[in-house]
Amino acid sequence: MEITYRTKGTCAHSISFKIDEDGKLHDVSFQGGCNGNLKAIGKLIEGQDANEVASLLEGNTCGFRSTSCADQLAKAIKEARNN
Repeated sequence: MEITYRTKGTCAHSISFKIDEDGKLHDVSFQGGCNGNLKAIGKLIEGQDANEVASLLEGNTCGFRSTSCADQLAKAIKEARNN
């Protein structure tokens, strides 16, 4: 399934990704935000188990914010898995 998630409280304004039938993440891309760092996240988690990635990234913060692009990805994955 292909997902586009509108982020809240981050420089990136949305995240697009796919979760295959085996629960693996593919084609993770962030629109907006810190381009190089967010491309690196996508490369590092390519083909990884979506639930494991969500558990690992959940709660990550950015500066003074209570969330981050990584935390928003965790929220997006959880939302997608619950639908």
